[in-house]
Amino acid sequence: MSLQFQGLIQTFRVGDFFDILCVAVIFYFLYKQIKDTRAMALLKGLAVLLVINVISRFFDLHVVSWLLSQGMTVLLVALPVVFQPELRRALEQLGRGRLLAKKVDASEAEIESMVGEVVAAAKVMSRERIGALIVFEREVGLGEIIDTGIDIDGKVSRELLNNIFIPNTPLHDGAVVIRNNRIMAAACLLPLTQQRTLSTELGTRHRAAIGLSEQADAIVLVVSEETGKISYTYGGHIYRNLTEEKLREALRTFLDKPKSAFSFVKTWRWGK
Repeated sequence: MSLQFQGLIQTFRVGDFFDILCVAVIFYFLYKQIKDTRAMALLKGLAVLLVINVISRFFDLHVVSWLLSQGMTVLLVALPVVFQPELRRALEQLGRGRLLAKKVDASEAEIESMVGEVVAAAKVMSRERIGALIVFEREVGLGEIIDTGIDIDGKVSRELLNNIFIPNTPLHDGAVVIRNNRIMAAACLLPLTQQRTLSTELGTRHRAAIGLSEQADAIVLVVSEETGKISYTYGGHIYRNLTEEKLREALRTFLDKPKSAFSFVKTWRWGK
């Protein structure tokens, strides 16, 4: 082993160092693009399949190895299609020089302040019957959703949220996406749910909120334009008729403790 190491050191060139550095930088940029999108979950699944494939080869599980090998071949062909939004966004940011943009996590105090501002805005919009759709990004990134809207990148405040959703203004249609303590974009497009059993009372806003919650771990706040009722969606389910305090508690739980969200949903059984 020592002889091999010595041989490696002797043959190592300065060009090899820059070669490794370039590859590391490329992988770092790719990771930065993927971690802010739903593709990160897919990448983790591929990593699990790769580990299982290595284990099956080590224990000579021939059938399992063959099935995984065939599956990996199909996945490699499908990857460019699956990652098309992320690849497009990476090229766009490369052209804008934004690949080195740093993502700053919000502190607990900032989250508490943001929750207070959102709840205050929702209270006003509920009273005035102003429809609203507010998305909170959590573990799964929503970069491709943000790209469908108009860039804002402003601090969350009740005044800004109320102004965005005033009827007949350029940004009132679509959703606002909040990442950490920043409103990243407005007028964003969300995927509609395909559920056939939903109540006919639920309009496009509610169906869009459910649709996104089916595809990501985001929590989506909805204010009904017709009734003024406040709801939120998570995990493909909608929880309606929230009071101010229940909304505040839900947002605190989901945004402060992402891993405990399912236990919170089990604790509060609000009407759908």
